[in-house]
Amino acid sequence: MNTTRLLAPVALSLFATPVAAAEISTHVLDLASGVGGKDVPVTLSERDTAGTWVVVGKSRTDANGRVRSFGNERNFVPGVYRLQFDMASYSEAATRPFFPEIAITFTVTDADGHYHVPVVVSPYGYSTYRGN
Repeated sequence: MNTTRLLAPVALSLFATPVAAAEISTHVLDLASGVGGKDVPVTLSERDTAGTWVVVGKSRTDANGRVRSFGNERNFVPGVYRLQFDMASYSEAATRPFFPEIAITFTVTDADGHYHVPVVVSPYGYSTYRGN
């Protein structure tokens, strides 16, 4: 048995170019307090070919209101994604939120891209944009 022949594909795979994967991050900015919204639960879902939302990541915003990653083990390929923010669980809000849940749907088109999708919140409104 020639072990060199068997090990060659394994050795080559160690040097293979990694599969491209988009990165997705978010940030909650609280306009009422002027700081990042900490400890907000955020769910990331992907729409499958049948149109059903499939949860692909969950996190909570850090002390600065950021979710920097939903996991490097997941390949975020081009497709339609949704971020859901559970604002009813945001304990730092000055008042009970008028919008207890915020859902933002966006399209990933570049498998190598970074998609930073923040949400700016106030007691009676919110806005979003594609950041960097």
